[in-house]
Amino acid sequence: MELNDLERQRLEKLRELQEAGMPAYPHRAARSHSVAEAIHAFEQAESSEAQPPEVKVAGRLVSIRVMGKIAFAHIEDGSGKMQLFVRRNDLGDELFRLFKKTFDLGDFVEAGGPLIRTRTGEISVQVQHLRMLAKAITPLPIPKEYHKDGQEVRYGAFADVEERYRQRYADLAVNPQVRETFRIRSRMIGALRAWLDEQGYLEVETPILQPIYGGAAARPFITHHNQLKQDLYLRISFELYLKRLLVGMYERVYEIGRDFRNEGVSYKHNPEFTQLELYCAYSDLNGMMETAEQMIASAAHKVLGKHTLSFKGQEIDLTPPWKRVSLRDLIREGTGIDYVSFPEADTLRAEMRQRGYEADSKATWGHLVDNLLSEVEPTLIQPTFVHDYPVEISPLAKQKPDDATHVERFELFIGGMELGNAFTELNDPFEQERRFLQQGRAYEAGDAEAQPMDTDYLRAMKYGMPPNGGFGLGIDRLAMLFTDHASIRDVLLYPHLRPKNQA
Repeated sequence: MELNDLERQRLEKLRELQEAGMPAYPHRAARSHSVAEAIHAFEQAESSEAQPPEVKVAGRLVSIRVMGKIAFAHIEDGSGKMQLFVRRNDLGDELFRLFKKTFDLGDFVEAGGPLIRTRTGEISVQVQHLRMLAKAITPLPIPKEYHKDGQEVRYGAFADVEERYRQRYADLAVNPQVRETFRIRSRMIGALRAWLDEQGYLEVETPILQPIYGGAAARPFITHHNQLKQDLYLRISFELYLKRLLVGMYERVYEIGRDFRNEGVSYKHNPEFTQLELYCAYSDLNGMMETAEQMIASAAHKVLGKHTLSFKGQEIDLTPPWKRVSLRDLIREGTGIDYVSFPEADTLRAEMRQRGYEADSKATWGHLVDNLLSEVEPTLIQPTFVHDYPVEISPLAKQKPDDATHVERFELFIGGMELGNAFTELNDPFEQERRFLQQGRAYEAGDAEAQPMDTDYLRAMKYGMPPNGGFGLGIDRLAMLFTDHASIRDVLLYPHLRPKNQA
């Protein structure tokens, strides 16, 4: 890779270090304290009037200010930032010269010495030992800084915002608030997992490579196993494998993992994403509503310390119970269309167009209803369960006892976007087979997202599957809510991007 002028200058400094006998990339560090531990140790010694300890700290240089025979610098590690007080008298002429001439912002260094408090009151290391741990050849982008509510905030750093995602390592290195986003995401997943474990759910793992995909309406990614000479699919859902486990006498199961869907990319869609799916024997749609609101509210309180959060400038209250509304009522109130009054695709399409809504000529009746839902989705800011969906777009859910055209299904909306999907799960193998056949006809008619026949799943059902409820939750979208980010790219460490040279 060709180096630019700044990189060539740093390469020369690396060579000068090596010629002076200081390795630029030593085998190991000898850190005794993290920054946070060092500060805590000094404060404890200070409060007890004891002698402050000597420490060895390590981290990335984030500031350097040389003032003749002394210098002030700051290093940052995973726990915080600390000042280094560097004097020529403490280091000696040669090491102080090397520090001034060859150490740069972005370098990883190790510094040792006694802890002191400087005249300005800042806890610092009076450096008596200093060495390079990793010379940074490429300068990090320099962010702008400001203070808000007493906290330092950094932003900017990349002229091209998309480069933040392409070079996430550099974005994390210079933006502490980005690092905090992913800490919150991790704590959120841990809180969800802990809640489910406490409720007696068993965490399991199901195949990512599947001979038949299913459990959702989506196009799969296809791959090939050379030795088996078999085409396989990256899973689009965990559902059918998790429900097989209910047949095997596990009553509560869940999985947190990656799904893959060969679909479009948007502010809330990525080709691979993290999903939580859970299934509970002897439960149903109502049980899943209670499970969803209790689990998410508990996670918010554990991670954020409260049941409220701010998302895109709006205050959202996650305190249960949450609003429940039927799909029919929601669409009728939001668009003026009572879709039940238009039971054929052509008549519903005509009504939609008359009222100014787009209606694809090839869309089925069920997909037209789903399009109407998309029109009102942005208005669903507070947590809302939208329930009772057309059977045509819900092939794995049980029909309502009093309405053969609709099933017991809900979607969860918060912040104007869908976060979850749940059913009273279908456990009749003969009705499930009929639904699969219906989906096959839809596929042949041009619906690329229709679900294929899964004979092994039907065989499992014929052994007897208990009545159950299931719920799927989009982890990435929940992370968007918890961290107040409007784009899914901001809560994925490595979002999928089109090639850089592709328009």
